[in-house]
Amino acid sequence: MEQRDFKTFLDRKVAEYNTPAFILSDPISIPHRFSTQQDIEISGLFAALFAWGNRTIIINKATQLMQLMDNAPYEFIQQHSDDDLRKLLHFKHRTFNTTDLLYFIEFLRHHYEQHDSLETAFTRGMQPGDENIEGALNGFYSYFFSLPDAPSRTAKHVAAPFKGSTCKRLNMYLRWMVRKDKQGVDFGIWKKIKPAQLICPIDVHVARVAKRFQLLDRKQVDWLSGIELTANLKRYDANDPAKYDFALFGLGVVEKF
Repeated sequence: MEQRDFKTFLDRKVAEYNTPAFILSDPISIPHRFSTQQDIEISGLFAALFAWGNRTIIINKATQLMQLMDNAPYEFIQQHSDDDLRKLLHFKHRTFNTTDLLYFIEFLRHHYEQHDSLETAFTRGMQPGDENIEGALNGFYSYFFSLPDAPSRTAKHVAAPFKGSTCKRLNMYLRWMVRKDKQGVDFGIWKKIKPAQLICPIDVHVARVAKRFQLLDRKQVDWLSGIELTANLKRYDANDPAKYDFALFGLGVVEKF
């Protein structure tokens, strides 16, 4: 397929899946229930971190957590009492358990006591001229685990490029927060990270489709495969390569391409 024809195909698939109808059955539906920036950031972070496995279960577990936070996550983070935390003691999603949840809440309270937005938790690791968000993700990891009582077991729930991880869920979260278009799926509420710096989220499904279209040569699905995929996607839109996540996800997960 000619490059121009392939771009037309990809753009058509983006348009097919980047629509409000996509929201309801996707974890991004969780932050779409909120209107304030902090509620969107917090609910979106949990929804993204829970996003492995069955999407219905992911949405149900994120919904359950929001209900335990009285559907006001920012207020809960700021003002919770010990009794409020006791309501969370039996919450679990796969390997994400109470220990992990309580530390996330502690970290978020610590951060929001000093900052108005969670964006600064990522931009603290960035340097002027960074081509992508590798520094942002490594910096977030270091910052997240900087509190004195950070549990070692929680490290498996926060990916980082220096560990070789694809960082699929955090890349997806950053896509939600950073990119913006007229379709209204992604929020675009963060401005210090540019859409051009995003890395396209990659997992085995996306990698399979990418390899079929010769967008990816690397055999291992890891951080470097995300870098390679994104570099190739920039041939079709250098300013917004992560929009093609809609196309690759749709082809791989929905259409079983």
